[in-house]
Amino acid sequence: MTRKKAFFPIWSVIMLTVLAVAFFIRHCVFTPYEVYGRSMNPTLQGGELLLVNKWIYKLSNPEFGDIIVFHTREGENHQPKDFIKRVIGLPGDHIVIEHGHVFRNGQRLIEPYIQEPMEEEKETSLVVPNGKLFVLGDNRNDSKDSREIGPIELKEVVGRAEWIIYPMERMKWLVH
Repeated sequence: MTRKKAFFPIWSVIMLTVLAVAFFIRHCVFTPYEVYGRSMNPTLQGGELLLVNKWIYKLSNPEFGDIIVFHTREGENHQPKDFIKRVIGLPGDHIVIEHGHVFRNGQRLIEPYIQEPMEEEKETSLVVPNGKLFVLGDNRNDSKDSREIGPIELKEVVGRAEWIIYPMERMKWLVH
């Protein structure tokens, strides 16, 4: 009888520990994120499920080329909504968009992740303010990004997209 009584407390401690670790990882380290829309095509497709690293930017700042998830008030009736975009400009960077090309600090960006050229639009020229990032979708012709909503606040960044986990045939680590 003592073995059964001893087994129950050990089992419950193990289960509580596993649940606590899972809760910590889910809420503090990685979180799932579903991609909506086409703004990150072809890199990310609508309906894909990603793992987003929430811890990375507690240790360092976003870098050029990172794919990030961030909060914005651009949803219906300015309700909070999460967007996913690529970091193109860091604080202090001079970003110019002209004739369908993006320039960062005077250098035209080589962007192998772009599927089709950006349609001609008004020219953009700005220096990214301190505490902000300039972000663009990889599908430049169908993306609501910093060209429309302006640079985003660093404090609104949720984390960096690390891994496509669904669907299985697209499962891969994202290169930054």
